[in-house]
Amino acid sequence: MTGDTGVAPGGTGVCDIFASGGTPCVAAHSTVRALYGAYSGSLYQVTRASDNTTKDIGVLSAGSFANSATQDTFCAGTTCTMSIIYDQSGKGNNLTPAPPGQRKATPDNPADATALALTLSGHPVYGVHIVAGDGYRNDKAVGTATADLPETEYMVTSGTFYNSGCCFDYGNAETNNSDDGDGTMEAVYFGTASQWGKGGGAGPWVMADMENGIFAGVSFAANAADTPQTSGYVTGLVIGRSGTFALKGGNSQSGTLTTFYDGARPTGYNPMKKQGAIILGMGGDNTNGAQGNFFEGVMTSGAATDATADAVQANIVAAGYGK
Repeated sequence: MTGDTGVAPGGTGVCDIFASGGTPCVAAHSTVRALYGAYSGSLYQVTRASDNTTKDIGVLSAGSFANSATQDTFCAGTTCTMSIIYDQSGKGNNLTPAPPGQRKATPDNPADATALALTLSGHPVYGVHIVAGDGYRNDKAVGTATADLPETEYMVTSGTFYNSGCCFDYGNAETNNSDDGDGTMEAVYFGTASQWGKGGGAGPWVMADMENGIFAGVSFAANAADTPQTSGYVTGLVIGRSGTFALKGGNSQSGTLTTFYDGARPTGYNPMKKQGAIILGMGGDNTNGAQGNFFEGVMTSGAATDATADAVQANIVAAGYGK
């Protein structure tokens, strides 16, 4: 792996790894780096307050980091928000501020574009700093898993900025912004919400939001194996299969993934009834009281193997978060 480009030798990004494992990305979002070795398009769009004009923020070179200098120049002397997070998969599954929903009857806010500065391998970039009221969605996503089809989802978030509100999610949700019942969503959750399932200790935990329940295991009982993830950068991963699901997580700066749970789905969640929308920073019904940081995340077609997940984690570590 090389820290200069953030991808593996030969230009391999996380979505190249998933594709090699037979589980290609159908959505790939990041404001900090390319997730394909050959990706040279825009990562996100900012809108400045002074004149309401927009600017796309691209990469320094194919497969590399965000060109944050473009944002700095465009936003100088005013404020900017992140108005679009582009999908790198080629399917057009871009994320924009979420429309009204069942639990929040007004549109969600875009994130402050300069609120989360960091470095990847020494390159300055900006993550997505989501506070209560912010959130992104795509209700017409293409190629995402529906019904009981398998999928893999991960996000890189932060173990230092979270809360117990519902729900800091990234992943698969309802297409009508309402609670459509058990199993109508499947997303990576991160935080300390414990009114449903929970992990060991005080959290925060990587869990799976499947609608009407956030799960650390087969039931709402505490799963001590789902340990708190408190590092500055956290990888959280959900693998959804027919009848079973797995939770994995770890430090995005070093080490490997730990499997927190791999087994049967809770009662009432088999088969799943996924609808295929994509959410970031909220629940499927637009519940919007959570906070969290988002740096990158993908959704795939198919359930990744442990070997693929491990290779993805190695690529994330090689990107040099905070270094």
